[in-house]
Amino acid sequence: MYKLNMFKVTIFKVIFTTLVGLLLSACTTVPEGVTPVENFKLSKYQGKWYEIARLDHSFERGLEQVTADYQLMPEGHVQVTNRGYSTEDKVWDEAIGKAKFVESADIGFLKVSFFGPFYGSYVIFNLDEQYQHSFVAGPNTSYLWLLSRTPNPDKAVIDNFIKVSKALGFDTNSLIFPKHSAKLKKP
Repeated sequence: MYKLNMFKVTIFKVIFTTLVGLLLSACTTVPEGVTPVENFKLSKYQGKWYEIARLDHSFERGLEQVTADYQLMPEGHVQVTNRGYSTEDKVWDEAIGKAKFVESADIGFLKVSFFGPFYGSYVIFNLDEQYQHSFVAGPNTSYLWLLSRTPNPDKAVIDNFIKVSKALGFDTNSLIFPKHSAKLKKP
């Protein structure tokens, strides 16, 4: 009887560990058809980016003037600082997280965490040679961003983003284009 109970406990542990692993890894996937950029250079990607377009999510709802800043830390991970101005509350919101490469440092596929051990995909699937415009996806086609080094990129960049993203299955009709105004002082 003791051997049977230990067997059940061992089986339970294996199943539980497998399920937890699957749940945690499910958030670090790449949407079907999306390919992370190769020959990625974090040294060129670091710094401030303006959010030009996004799909709606509760964690950014109502935010304008959204920026993201990426900095390599001495420990080897990337510090991610997201900021946005809440038009409803009239205050700046900020979230600081960390990112790590999923495969290797030369592939634009990272996992980002703002909540302890839980990570989400950050898939850079289009990036110009000068690192001025970046198309980013999450783990599925519900997450999409256009980032730019300037708050007002050329219309051709936005049009290309919409065209490429739509062809990959993203709902580009639901894109939000947050405003960027020089009138508000950023922290």
